[in-house]
Amino acid sequence: MTIKFRCPAELEGKIPPPVPASLGLPGWLKAMPTQSFNAMSNREEDTVKRCPPFVDAMTSGFLLPLVCDLKVENGAITWDNDLPAGGELEFPRSPVGFHDESQVVGSPLFEADRFVIKFVNLWTIEAPAGYSLFFTHPVNRFDLPFTTLTGLVDCDLFHDSWIHFPARWHDTNFNGVLPKGTPIAQCFPVKRENWVPQTAAMTPDETSRAQELSKRIARESGLYRRQFRT
Repeated sequence: MTIKFRCPAELEGKIPPPVPASLGLPGWLKAMPTQSFNAMSNREEDTVKRCPPFVDAMTSGFLLPLVCDLKVENGAITWDNDLPAGGELEFPRSPVGFHDESQVVGSPLFEADRFVIKFVNLWTIEAPAGYSLFFTHPVNRFDLPFTTLTGLVDCDLFHDSWIHFPARWHDTNFNGVLPKGTPIAQCFPVKRENWVPQTAAMTPDETSRAQELSKRIARESGLYRRQFRT
């Protein structure tokens, strides 16, 4: 299965490409220890670095990168973007735009006199027939000074124009440079199917299996990673 990312011919090799999320893990995850002392249990225990669901979510799908360096100083954002002139296809020159606060009035995103920023993406994205793409903030990237809003796009049908990424800049004390290539969104292919919930009480057999698995998890470190992870 293939997700096709395309950029204007003039920009090929000049803007960072989307990458599999497995290639974009942050330095802090690579540097953090796999175990740490737990004062409550008085022993060394695994950190989230050894939690498969935590890491698998971060390494799934694709990361969309920031087009160029953004310098943030006292709330002002500036950049030096040396993109070539557009040809037959016009494309945005600015790496960021904004949404007026009126577009989020009545929502938790609203703050008077404060814009919602919009990261500009210069890659069109095409998914296979029957698939949508779920776009969200890069998973578990609480270190970033912004939070990208989540959206679902039918990219098997909508693939000949840009998808940009609104975000809330939550760290108002941030001053510095957000480097070119910083992940601004993560996307996951989602097959469009109709799902319905089914609820029921556990049967005696299901209860027994759940109890036994709970005991094994408590008894055997890394059981999920060894036996249940694909």
